[in-house]
Amino acid sequence: MNKSLITNLTAFGIIVLGYTLPQETILAVGLFAFSGALTNWLAVHMLFEKVPGLYGSGVIPARFEEFKIAIKSMMMEQFFTDENIDRFLSGGEGISPDLHLTPVIKKVDLAPAFDSLVDVIMQSSFGGMLGMFGGQEALMPLKEPFIEKMKGSLIEMTQTEEFAELLKSEIEQPEVMSDIKTKVSAIIDKRLSELTPQLVKEIVQQMIKQHLGWLVIWGGVFGGVIGLLSTLISF
Repeated sequence: MNKSLITNLTAFGIIVLGYTLPQETILAVGLFAFSGALTNWLAVHMLFEKVPGLYGSGVIPARFEEFKIAIKSMMMEQFFTDENIDRFLSGGEGISPDLHLTPVIKKVDLAPAFDSLVDVIMQSSFGGMLGMFGGQEALMPLKEPFIEKMKGSLIEMTQTEEFAELLKSEIEQPEVMSDIKTKVSAIIDKRLSELTPQLVKEIVQQMIKQHLGWLVIWGGVFGGVIGLLSTLISF
């Protein structure tokens, strides 16, 4: 169900009804509701799409390089620290191409990655517009879907044979600490380089656009209430 489309069509229908009757109160409710819903729809649209003449639009694909850097930093700082590598090596466990990091990834706190994405959005020119509709709090319902989707992507990345063979061959070499971190960093760079602005936009859009549709609904509701109050005050 497209919340934005239904809300805008409903508000437009109220405008038509108010103009046809005619009823100034109904017309005002419709106009204010339509303006609120349309403005919020445009705000959501501007997160993902570049709109000519509107500075700050398309913030998600425009900042996708920062998004990739944040993911790499998170993986290197949480998964492949000197302490974790040393603990693994001292355990004397064998390594096979079937090695996966799924249990580790499931336990890792990815909240900082979401917070970084929110910071990027809020520090952009779009942040001021989003501040009119709740600011960072409006993005909080998206936190859990983002974390689940990101964990799934990381699990998929680390389950490749290439990734497992890389760990196996490097751990068996002397001076593994620096070598492992360098090689893992390179493989992460290689995989992240496959991401495009369009792909990043689609990943984030799929996760959060459904939830941001409520911004459009509430924009229409509050706009309609304001329109009703404005007519009552004028009497």
